Amino acid sequence: MKLGKRRIGLEQEFFLVEETGKFSNRADEFLQNCRQEAETIGLNPDYFMPEWVKGMIEINTPPAHTPTELAIAYLKNLQLGLQVGKKMHLRLYPLSSYPLHLIPVIRDKLSYHVQVRTVGYDRFLNAGKCTGTHIHLEVPPGVIDSRVGVSYNSSAAEREELINIYNLATALDSALIALGRACPFYEGEATGLAYHIVRYRGSDRFGWEGVYTHLQSVGGLMPYADSVEQLVELQFERYYAWLTAMDNAGVERKLFTEGGGNLLKSGWNPVRLNALGTVELRGIDSNYPDVIFTIMRLVYNAARRVRQEGITVRPAQGAHTFELRNDWLVVPEFDYLNGELLFAAVTEGVRSSKVTAYLDSILEFAIQDGSEGINYLEKLKSDWGEYQTTEAEILQEFVPAGAKLEKEEGLRLVREACDELEAQVSSFSQKY
Repeated sequence: MKLGKRRIGLEQEFFLVEETGKFSNRADEFLQNCRQEAETIGLNPDYFMPEWVKGMIEINTPPAHTPTELAIAYLKNLQLGLQVGKKMHLRLYPLSSYPLHLIPVIRDKLSYHVQVRTVGYDRFLNAGKCTGTHIHLEVPPGVIDSRVGVSYNSSAAEREELINIYNLATALDSALIALGRACPFYEGEATGLAYHIVRYRGSDRFGWEGVYTHLQSVGGLMPYADSVEQLVELQFERYYAWLTAMDNAGVERKLFTEGGGNLLKSGWNPVRLNALGTVELRGIDSNYPDVIFTIMRLVYNAARRVRQEGITVRPAQGAHTFELRNDWLVVPEFDYLNGELLFAAVTEGVRSSKVTAYLDSILEFAIQDGSEGINYLEKLKSDWGEYQTTEAEILQEFVPAGAKLEKEEGLRLVREACDELEAQVSSFSQKY
């Protein structure tokens, strides 16, 4: 497989809601119907997946060679889900958090029970109240090994490509947070924070109470890797941190492996190596298709350029933005990326001058003459003004940050978001 011909994949989580906008726990019935319909029309039924709570589902795509190919597959699967939902009087709510109070119903599966017992029930419930989008960047076949992290049999060139794609994905973390910000409400409140990050990733440093607040090696952003040895060390460091957390919670280690756990499945970091043979970017809010497509193209173009031009991706002391120096792409140093920049992305978002300077530098790198979707990416600023987001658009219509969202307004928000999803799927499907 030639460099630049690597594939890209996509997973998106959705809340299942009734026609009124009320949260629904009918995921099992919905997924069964989706799979039956998929088999009938020749789509892969495995792309309709359950999540750990019964009010949430995941729609995946097959790996694709281009963003256009991926968008077509995504739209086909999503369109099927919308059609099945309509027959069941159910809808898919696409944004990152359900805006009103809800109590998720946990699915009875060993791997989920292990996580709940290790992290704590109340803390882990946050994971059932947030939805995300995952982008998969393919790396050389066989270079990722679920037993040791990186295969001993891989070549030096394959390992170097893996490190560069992993470092690029890491360096994009705050950009994906800021651009993808979707629903401003969590449990009826808006405080101006990116709730998917605060309540899922969490942070001891910033006082964000989330699932992995006290287990950052397991759920937070991991450092860059200067070498394959360091990348492998990070995988084992995370693995033993998770086992230690299980020990401290009184959970038997064997339950982790019995539930399908292994070295690569011991973490839920925003960037991680996946046994599918991909670097998985997990820190993106669930959002509307137009935002997902824009972010997907941004990631794809940046990765494609790194591969095609043989660019080495490494951080530099004092660096706050992307800067190409011959065949080296200098990216923000990790302490800044996972510190000041992360805080700015989660609090101010695209209003922060630090974030906008960083985003500008990424666009400058990713938008090249002749690259696929160049016009689409250029609209990121021209259509949205100064990096407008879904979150900002919602706040213009509903209530200002800090106010309480009333039930009827929250249900209206959900219904309108469902309307927008369906309208965009229809529009994009006609376009493609």
